[in-house]
Amino acid sequence: MINEYGATEPTTTDAAYTGTGRETLSNDEVISCLNGLIETAKDGQQGFQEAADGVERSDLKSLFYEFSQQRAQFAGDLQNLVRSLGGDPENSGSVGGAIHRGWINIKSAITGNDEQAVLNEAERGEDIAKGEYKKALEENLPANIMETIQNQYGSVQAAHDRVKALRDSAGNDTATSATSGF
Repeated sequence: MINEYGATEPTTTDAAYTGTGRETLSNDEVISCLNGLIETAKDGQQGFQEAADGVERSDLKSLFYEFSQQRAQFAGDLQNLVRSLGGDPENSGSVGGAIHRGWINIKSAITGNDEQAVLNEAERGEDIAKGEYKKALEENLPANIMETIQNQYGSVQAAHDRVKALRDSAGNDTATSATSGF
């Protein structure tokens, strides 16, 4: 079988040294890394979907649906990469993903109908996603995979920044109306 490295056999950790101070990951290690990011993307997809369902404002609802769809696309792209390496891609978020990736309190924020709390939880989920992508970017991955992860990381960072700005704006609006009496 020919994999993304152009080799006829999967590489092993001792098969190649890239001169970067890091050994090339084995095929299985690359697949494992990608599957972790698939879980992260799926968790974000589900979290943003719940956030969209739990807010009243149409602009937030649309934004959260957009981010949910974006994460579904990310997961699909990563799943295709895993398949191209001969692996079995993850098809869902992690069992503990909501807990570990910051989406655990989204339901309580939604139940309380608190837009600020929903934005806080969405930002926290994105903080975790950024961390997972940063860890993957530190690995010695094949160039085509690294490019995909870098592109997705840029979008995760942009989504985080957008959610954070909305959260900060909503917080300022609340603080302003509390101090001004409006």
